[in-house]
This record gives sequence, structure tokens and C-alpha cells, in this order.
Amino acid sequence: MHHAFKLEENEYNLELSRAPAGYRLHLADRTIPVNLHLEDDGSAVLTVNGRSEKVLVATRGDDVFIHLGGVGYQLRYEHPLQRLAAQAQGSAEDHVRAPMPGSLVALHAKPGQTVARGESLLVMESMKMETTIAAPRDGVIETVHFAIGQTFDRDALLLSLVAMVVEGKKS
Repeated sequence: MHHAFKLEENEYNLELSRAPAGYRLHLADRTIPVNLHLEDDGSAVLTVNGRSEKVLVATRGDDVFIHLGGVGYQLRYEHPLQRLAAQAQGSAEDHVRAPMPGSLVALHAKPGQTVARGESLLVMESMKMETTIAAPRDGVIETVHFAIGQTFDRDALLLSLVAMVVEGKKS
């Protein structure tokens, strides 16, 4: 199965297939056996091409946080439909989606407001935990799709952004 992941600002396309002891990672002309075994203490053992190392893994929506060899990494799974939209001159970052089911508890943005990448847009609550959702890029809030107190499912469209126009140019 084809997958695309972002690690920092780099995108990696890869193929994964099932194997008797985990998966096979297909990269160009190489096939690499991989496996992730979850331990009882919450850690995991990642085995790549016969070499095993203890890792910590946490997920939030499509983000995967990995602590490996003393270094933290953040991966983001990119849904194939979002990738197609970006290739068709749209952008998956024009839509801010819910990483999990929840309800809206605070709203820091309104239609027409200019926002910067990383700026807090809203706070959602899920399973008694609050999560702040930030702007994925600079833009202008086009639509806010939920009001405070409303509930939504995972992947619900929370806000829509449009590009800012600066001196006749889109940014």
C-alpha cells in the first residue's frame, strides 16, 4: 500500500506490504523488513532490517511522535485525497480538520481574520483533555464551521482558510 509521510518539511513516499513478522518497506529498488512491537511499559521496539532499538511512540490524529536514539521526531501521515488536492493547485492546509472527535470550547478566530502559521485558532475538548488547534499556514479565515459547545467527529472540517492577497499577489 502506498503511503506519504512528512518528516519536518520533507515528504517521503513509500510502499508497505505485510510480512510474516511485521511489514516490508519498499524504497526504490530496496525491500527492508520492519516491525514495531509494543511493550507493556508503553515503549516499543522498532526493528528495521534486523536491527532493533527501543522507541517511544505517541499519536495525535495524523501526527506520530517518535523518540528514537535520544532524538524526537514528528511524522505526519498525509491522506491521499489531501495530496491530490494539493497537486491540483488546492491545498490540504486550506482546511483545518479535527484530529479526534470532540467539542469546541474556545474560538480565537473569526471569518475575515488574518492568521499566521502556528497561531491558535481554537481549543477543542476530547475525553476531558483540551487541545489547541493552530493555523497550518498564513491565511485568512474564510469559514468557521462550528460554534462553541457543538460536537464533531474525527476529521470534521473545523475552519477553512484562503490565501492572503498582498499587493495583488496570493501568498
